Amino acid sequence: MRNISKSLLVLLAVVAISMIASSAVLAQSALQKVMTERGLTEKDVLAAAKTYIPSGGRDEYIVCSSGGQSGHVIFYGIPSMRIIKYVAVFTPEPWQGYGFDDESKEVLAQGRSDGKDIVYGDTHHPAFSETDGEYDGQFIFINDKANPRIAVIDLHDFETKQIVVNPFFRSSHGGAFVTPNNEYIMEASQYAAPYKDDFVPLEDFNDEYRGGVTYWKFNREAGRIDPENSFTFEMPPYSQDLCDAGKGPSFGWGFTNSFCSERYVGGIERGRPPFEAGCSSKDTDFMHVTNWKKAEALVAAGKVEKVNGSYLISMEQAIEEEILFLIPEPKSPHGCDITPDGKHIIVSGKLDSHAWVYSFEKIMAAIDSKNFEGYDPYGLPIIGLDTALERSVNVGLGPLHTQFDSVDGVCYTSIYVDSQITKWNYKTGKVLSTIPIHYNVGHLMTMEGDSKTPDGKYLVALNKLSIDRFNPVGPLHPQNHQLIDISGDNMSLLYDMPLPLGEPHYAVAIKADKLKPTNRYKVGWDSRTDQKSPYRVRAGREKVERDGNRVHVYGTLIRSHITPEIIEVTVGDEVSIHLTNLERAEDEVHGFAMYGQNVQLSIEPGKTASTTFTADKAGVYPYYCTEFCSALHLEMQGYLLVQPKGYVAETKEMEIGTAYSKEDYESQVATNLATQDIINSVVAIITSYNYKDFPTVVDLVTDAFDQLGFVEEVKAKSEAAAAEGDYQNAMLWANQWWQYQVKTADLGLRAKTYLEQNGAVKVN
Repeated sequence: MRNISKSLLVLLAVVAISMIASSAVLAQSALQKVMTERGLTEKDVLAAAKTYIPSGGRDEYIVCSSGGQSGHVIFYGIPSMRIIKYVAVFTPEPWQGYGFDDESKEVLAQGRSDGKDIVYGDTHHPAFSETDGEYDGQFIFINDKANPRIAVIDLHDFETKQIVVNPFFRSSHGGAFVTPNNEYIMEASQYAAPYKDDFVPLEDFNDEYRGGVTYWKFNREAGRIDPENSFTFEMPPYSQDLCDAGKGPSFGWGFTNSFCSERYVGGIERGRPPFEAGCSSKDTDFMHVTNWKKAEALVAAGKVEKVNGSYLISMEQAIEEEILFLIPEPKSPHGCDITPDGKHIIVSGKLDSHAWVYSFEKIMAAIDSKNFEGYDPYGLPIIGLDTALERSVNVGLGPLHTQFDSVDGVCYTSIYVDSQITKWNYKTGKVLSTIPIHYNVGHLMTMEGDSKTPDGKYLVALNKLSIDRFNPVGPLHPQNHQLIDISGDNMSLLYDMPLPLGEPHYAVAIKADKLKPTNRYKVGWDSRTDQKSPYRVRAGREKVERDGNRVHVYGTLIRSHITPEIIEVTVGDEVSIHLTNLERAEDEVHGFAMYGQNVQLSIEPGKTASTTFTADKAGVYPYYCTEFCSALHLEMQGYLLVQPKGYVAETKEMEIGTAYSKEDYESQVATNLATQDIINSVVAIITSYNYKDFPTVVDLVTDAFDQLGFVEEVKAKSEAAAAEGDYQNAMLWANQWWQYQVKTADLGLRAKTYLEQNGAVKVN
């Protein structure tokens, strides 16, 4: 018997090995066929494998990219390059109801300028909040170049919470950049303009036009910018550009580059050469060095005056207090990047071929000894280039932006004209390698590359052109984000990703496990204020309140009905509909759209959102849920009836569409009882596991029992109607009873599946 068993085991092993080998051969054959049919090389297949995330898998990093002219930001994963979410910031976005519900309209209203609603934005530079120079995954900040604004996005729910308007600037490219503990968010102006809100002729440009850098104070506990304790450095009418905040030894200092230090004003219309000629005639521009730590102390001591309702440090005061300095830099720069150790600043000029590496230690020595080569026309001290510069490295024609590797000293610079990425060592000055990209790269991004401990691994080139890379879709092509593997000595291109939402200008990447987003809100939550909504309502307490021609509707949403299902108002009424999503399960979002009223709400689990409009025309206005929330999604509907003034309803019975019998009712009851048996069995399975250790399952179970909790009421109504021989209503209530059961069962089965797929353990 033992010998037979041994022989059998040997045979089974041989068969198993043969099957595995056969399977491998078949897989290889299938792969080879695909490679041949599509003309793929082994390098192509390897690149695909490096970016592939299996079904249900998660990315290692999450990217936040600006959305350019869309006014949004974009989140996608790395290495998959899958777009995950758009977040509306400065412009309305209907899917998530941003700019359509009352709550988000209030956020957008914070960005009004000169009394005007501004619903266009040009997002440029996102920045993750930091703790001790490390990304902490709590907030994203983003600037609007077109209208000088900074927005705060809370990453616990990925919603825009605040917009602040700069009181001095007329444009701001140089934002948002954060100090290492989120003390401040830096925002630099771009195109010089008068600080006073009035006409000033261009002939007064040198005297009346100004640039600047604002340090926006951030209150982390409140999750909001504090304008009252923010301050701005007045600067000459050079075009300030990008910023970065010092870290480590350079903590407390900020660095801002500039272009057009010629202070040239073009005007072909006036017989002068254009801006581009006059703004690029000098060999150098200026890097601005600001001591924000000392400036902060001046503000706290009451030594800074307010202008336009905000603290403004004049150039005269900055000179007197020795907190603002200039250093020559390559002309037309577009990057001002602090090395991870905070000891060097790297600046590249678009009209140069070199990256210039400045020593912070040398800069401080010059300041301490007052070793200046001169002063600009406004009296600002200029530190000599030879005094501050550590080295200059030829990295290619048109360098823009530098990001850092996890390897000490290694960095990467985007090269616009040559359309390449250059890998080099800023400590030795040695160029290590280059890789071509497609085409005309602007910014680039390494993983956590703006932090004090970059991860390396991957780099993304944000390219301005995508000619011949994707299927043509008209004259306007998408932008191209290219994923590059930098884990080895040589860079390797892995993936081309079209981004068809504005011009994504800049991006930052964070380890995915640092993000801790919520699954649902507390019931009745105002997501924009992060407080309980005054308009929240629970199930069974829905109501309509009228005060003259002002009508408030307090309603609820739950699969698969909207309460109330009929709203009656009169022409001329101002109507506010407040809706609370009663769902507790993750991702059970409901929408609310209405014909003819420009209404579209997105209401996440637990959230309360409102919409206000004037019922200015008598008529019938259907409303419905816009999110595919259940099998009876299409039945989730209702009517707003706007009655003419003086309308008197006619007394008449509505004709029954379908008649039901006693037999129909009894059949439905039998179905309901069988369904309850299924629910009981699913509950028994779930409770046999350690389901309370899984928050997602707890939410599902809570939601399921909420649905089941409605059964007794409608069951009683069904039985009461049957007892009176009213089988029409008995059947309808019995069907509603069943609908609650179906939704309960759906949630229960989702919970059961989750437990089975996520390693739940039997407890009884």
